[in-house]
Amino acid sequence: MEYREFVFEDYRYDPIALTLSLNYRFSGGPGFEEKLIFDFAPQPISPAACEVIDRIFRLIFLLSGVSYYKAFIPKLLICEAFDLNEKTGEFLRKFYEKGLGEFAYRNGLSLQGHCRFQTSSVAAASPIALDLSHKTLVPVGGGKDSIVTVECLKQSGQPLVLFSLGDADPINACISAANLPFVRVRRRLDEGLLQLNRAGALNGHVPITGILSAIALAVAVLSDCNAVVMSNEHSANAANLQYDGIDINHQYSKSLEFERDFAKYVEHFISPSISYFSLLRPLSEIEIARRFSKYSKYFGTFRSCNTAFRQSRAARGRDWCGNCPKCRFVFLALAPFVPKPDLIGIFDRNLLDDPTQCDGFASLCGLQQHKPFECVGETSESAAVMSHLGDHSDWRGDAVVRRLSDEFPSLRLQDLAEYRALVEVRHPHRVPEAYLAFLDAFG
Repeated sequence: MEYREFVFEDYRYDPIALTLSLNYRFSGGPGFEEKLIFDFAPQPISPAACEVIDRIFRLIFLLSGVSYYKAFIPKLLICEAFDLNEKTGEFLRKFYEKGLGEFAYRNGLSLQGHCRFQTSSVAAASPIALDLSHKTLVPVGGGKDSIVTVECLKQSGQPLVLFSLGDADPINACISAANLPFVRVRRRLDEGLLQLNRAGALNGHVPITGILSAIALAVAVLSDCNAVVMSNEHSANAANLQYDGIDINHQYSKSLEFERDFAKYVEHFISPSISYFSLLRPLSEIEIARRFSKYSKYFGTFRSCNTAFRQSRAARGRDWCGNCPKCRFVFLALAPFVPKPDLIGIFDRNLLDDPTQCDGFASLCGLQQHKPFECVGETSESAAVMSHLGDHSDWRGDAVVRRLSDEFPSLRLQDLAEYRALVEVRHPHRVPEAYLAFLDAFG
């Protein structure tokens, strides 16, 4: 089926039900209604804050549409709910085209210059200053990264509010272990989209972190917080491969490029009073793993394996699957820092002593194909750690470490300085000085 236009129909917020409804349709085709339920009591807000919230709701509306748009990817996108200015149209075009890069690659499509948002000559609105409290909202995803952010800021004495999109068990468990105030939003996709997917409509990865970031902005204002602090690391900038002449990055909406674009848009067109940045951007995945290893109280609760976060609660895994790129990478990243019996206990198996895992680890290390389409570290990071484990008395005899060392001489030639740099080098970032001091003080 082919449709010529994707339409952003309208958005409505019900302050009694605390529900934001988002409506979309394909011209001459199916329509959809997504709902966001703000599952907490918001703080009383000023008239100025109400206007800011409405602008954020518009942004959520525009970004969330990508989940439905991808089913048929028409060239023209039209907003009926309000006029789009040219700056917003350009911001959205980049988000859709780059955010759907992996989707395009997997479906054999080209999206370069494909999306055109209908804009008008309406002037962009001036940003609105707000008087928000000095509190930090931290999205929690259930993995090691957000735990490191939470514990760093907790030790610094910063007032924190934790935020979750959804109620997956690992997220709930990590929030409980952190013992801090938290708020939750539930996202309900339209069932019609799932039916289209089952019927064969185009499907694939969407830039979910961008959508989450916009929702977090709304939560920050409703919770009287002046900062949204993400937990996206340096390696999120790395492309998986090149396709159609462009870099394809599974983690585009976690990248520094998106962070800059998003923060600039918020500052110029919504409010300069809400900071948005990633605290962990200066760090490698391996340095984050080193820091996480100090927080053993989370060992039994954190989870990065995607099986725990499936849309259907009945289909969610209760443990690490032990056979996916994320499981392998987290195991590898923690191996130098977590005692071997403890790490095996977390996963209930030794992934590095399982010969069937060799190809998967080789892919992580850049020794086969391209970097996996998952939220994993750079191939150079994985290779440096694998090389380090080849000289580690606890790990060098394990099947994967031994075989990769034998089959790929490049691992044996790794310079020790490359491994050390993973925990020493400071990468480009947008972390404000005060927060950077916290990162240094509580490392």
